Parts: sequence; structure tokens; C-alpha cells
Amino acid sequence: MQMPPGLLISAPASGTGKTTLTLGLLAALRARGLTVQPFKSGPDYIDPAFHTAASGRASVNLDSWAMSPARISGLAAVAEGADLVIAEGSMGLFDGVAMPGESGSGASADMAVLMGWPVVLVLDVSGQAQSAAAVALGFAQMRPELRLAGVVLNKVASPRHEALVRHGMAQVGIPVFGALPRKATISLPERHLGLVQAAEHPRLAAHLAEVGAFVAAHLDIDALLAVAAVTAHSTLPLPVPPPAERIALAQDAAFSFVYPHLLEGWRRAGATILPFSPLQDQAPDASAGACWLPGGYPELHAGALAAAQTFQTGVKTFAQTRPVHGECGGYMAMGAGLIDAQGNRHVMLGLLGLVTSFEKRRMHLGYRLAQLAVPMPGHDAGTALRGHEFHYATILDQPDAPLATVTDATGAAVAETGSHRVNGTARATGTFFHLIAEAT
Repeated sequence: MQMPPGLLISAPASGTGKTTLTLGLLAALRARGLTVQPFKSGPDYIDPAFHTAASGRASVNLDSWAMSPARISGLAAVAEGADLVIAEGSMGLFDGVAMPGESGSGASADMAVLMGWPVVLVLDVSGQAQSAAAVALGFAQMRPELRLAGVVLNKVASPRHEALVRHGMAQVGIPVFGALPRKATISLPERHLGLVQAAEHPRLAAHLAEVGAFVAAHLDIDALLAVAAVTAHSTLPLPVPPPAERIALAQDAAFSFVYPHLLEGWRRAGATILPFSPLQDQAPDASAGACWLPGGYPELHAGALAAAQTFQTGVKTFAQTRPVHGECGGYMAMGAGLIDAQGNRHVMLGLLGLVTSFEKRRMHLGYRLAQLAVPMPGHDAGTALRGHEFHYATILDQPDAPLATVTDATGAAVAETGSHRVNGTARATGTFFHLIAEAT
């Protein structure tokens, strides 16, 4: 299938305005009556939920380090029926790992080249004028096969400031699609893993409408639409092995980080997903063949999880006969205890002996390649998995056997191997990395 035309929104660095521009464009184009398919380049759970709210279509992660070209092409098929694709990059345009993975280094530039999407570069021009053109020119020339369509100026101080920056861009022949003045009310609230979750925003619809109107008022959207392009074709999605035919999936504010492409892949394989809420003291569905506890923010809800007796008893009973798997926050909830930022210890499920603490935070971040030592739901022993780890927890105790041999993107060994334990006739497994795809 031929893809609809698209653009990739990127920047020289994180915190420059990519998400604001992406959400504004999605909302403004939707208000025009266009059907826009959003994508997120790289491993991110939070931005895609905002994309989905702004566009009305589920945003999908595409990752050049963790996904093969065939998997990316298959996931791109979700854009069928759309008028336009808007993809948001991660970090800076060329930021990735030193050693390439399945399709590249994980950099947003890889995805732009692979899909044929021209790049719109968001530049924070506070504190500079014509010098911003030198930055843009460097980005335009870094990779000859990548097309820089133009720039959007962000945090413009005044009409005079805008005129000076535009003059510099004209000198080097780089189009300017618009200039966004400073406006504090369009910023989204943040916490330690990034933005707060879309579901937690108290006035999300109104905020997106405001951002859409703001972007529409300051950008030449017709000029942006005119430069959208694509060279790639989408194909049939690759299969994703489900954990079971019926999957009990924890889903609420404490457990929400699971990639949409995995859920959709499980459904395409014929699996039924049965959501339940630990924070509402719900147990996993008794008809499920496996229980999956995603990542999220259990540290913010540790007291409620410890007090949720129906949830605790239900998962422990389930785990006696069927497998339970946890990722990151879900892994921590499967452990013996979780110590919150105030130093209070909370009793968790005890399916594993893991004890974690947020009292002294240390960031763990990066791609992971794991070789399974034993089976986990959906994957046999010996399977190589690609994933991504991002958390601030410290391991105080991990007495169980390792689940996998884990390395980072450079091949260096990672101490967070995950763990497993046999409970009754079933196995409890957990990892700090979030699964993205099987390695090819």
C-alpha cells in the first residue's frame, strides 16, 4: 500500500518544542477536517497518548534500533485511509546509539530517511538571532540523503527578533514555516519520566484546542502540507506472539505503559485482552491464560496497591497455575516490597523477591538486548528480545534467578537481568526493560 504523504517533526535537542508543535498541528489539521495519522519515533509511552487525543487516531511507535524494516513497514499500514502522516521525533534529530540495531541507531533521522518523510526542524531561538541559521544549515547538511523541508521558530521574543532570525534563514536558503511566540499556557505539566499521562490531564480537550488554535495562528499550514512527502510503502504487519489466547492486562494510572503495537499485534494473532484495574482493587479475569502487568507509576500509588486485597489475592491465586509477567513498574509490583520517595516500605505481591526503592533515585536509561534463559509469556527460552529501559528505581534485593542475559546497545552487560520464580505450577517473570520486538 502506498503511504499518505508525511512530515517528521524534530529538533536539535529535547525540550525545544517538538511535542507542542506536533500536538498543535494534529489538532489544527483535525479541525480542518483532515484525517491525520500520528507516529512517534523511538521508545516513548506518553507522547503517543497525547497524539491519539489530538488526532483521534491511535499513535504508533516506530523504532529503527529495535525494529526491522519489515516490522516498521508493517506497522506503517495503520496510516491507511489517512490524508497525512505527522511523526514526532525523539531527542535531537541525529541522536541515537553508537552501534546500529535492526534498521539504524534509533535516531529520528533514520526514520525520516527510511520512510521518506521531510523533516520540519523546531528551533528554540531564545537568546539568538541570525546565528540560528547556522544551526539549521548544519542540520540540513549533516546527512545528504535526509531532506530538511524547513524550520519553525519557537520562543520568539518580538516581531523584530523574528525578522532578524528570518533574515538569517533567507541568507542560507532555509524556509521558515512560522514563528511561535512565548506562551506559558501551552506547556504541558511534567514529572520524572516526562510529561504527565494524557489521561491525568484535567482539561486535555480544552488544552489541545488552545494549542491547535495557537499553532494555526502562527504557522503557514498550507506551506507545510505542500512539502509533505513519502517514498516508502507499507506492507502486511509482522506477527507478534501473544502471551496467551486470553490476556489479563493491568490498566490504570499505576500500570499504563504498554506499546500500542504490541496490543494490536496480540489482537491480530487472535488474542483477547481483558483489562483490569489494580487501583480499583480488581483481580485478573479468571478465564485468562496469562497476566501482564505493564510499567507505569506504582511508586506514586504504592500505598493503594498494598491495601488492594482483592487485587493482591487475585494475582497470587492466578500465579499458582498460570504465568504472570511484569515490565518495569509491573516488575516492581511483583516484588516483595517497594520503598517510596519518602522512605516508606509497601508490601507488594511477593511473586518475586525483588525489593526496589525510590528513596535515592538513580536513572537507568537505554536500549536493551536480552537473551531469555527461561521462557516468558509469548517467548521461548533462547529467544532474543529488543526493548528499552527507563526508570529511577534502585534494586535493594534481587534473590531470584536471572530471566535473561541483558546487554545495552554497545554490547556491554547490564546488571538488571530481570528474574523468574516458579510459583505452584506456573512461572512468574519480570524485566526492567519494556519489550518492543523480537530480534531478527
